[in-house]
Amino acid sequence: MGAAPVATKKIPGRGKRAKAPAKLKAGKSASGLTGWNKVSGRDAIAKTFVFPDFNQAFSFMGRVAMEAERLGHHPEWRNDYNRVEVTLTTHKVGRVTSRDIAFAKIIDQLAGLA
Repeated sequence: MGAAPVATKKIPGRGKRAKAPAKLKAGKSASGLTGWNKVSGRDAIAKTFVFPDFNQAFSFMGRVAMEAERLGHHPEWRNDYNRVEVTLTTHKVGRVTSRDIAFAKIIDQLAGLA
C-alpha cells in the first residue's frame, strides 16, 4: 500500500544562488523547523526520524529519494533498522541555504510530521 500523496513545494534557488539562513550554533534548532539541529563542526542541519519498523523507515527513504531527485537536491543520510538520520547542506556552496530549509520542511511532511 502506498502512502497518501504529499503536497510538495519547489525548492527556492534552484539554478540560482540560494540565501543562507541566520547562523546557527551547534545543537540549536534551525529557524522555523522542529527537531532539525545545526551539525557540530560544519554548516549543515540534521534530524533523526524514528519509525515503528524497518519497512516504514525504508518507505520514508523512498519517498524522500523521489522528491530529492525531482528537486535535484539530495540529502546525506543513514538508516539503521527503524531510524533514519538525515543531514542537509548545499554542497555547491558549502553551507545551509534556503533550499535546505525548504527541503527539511518537505521531509517533515513526508514523515507525516507537518
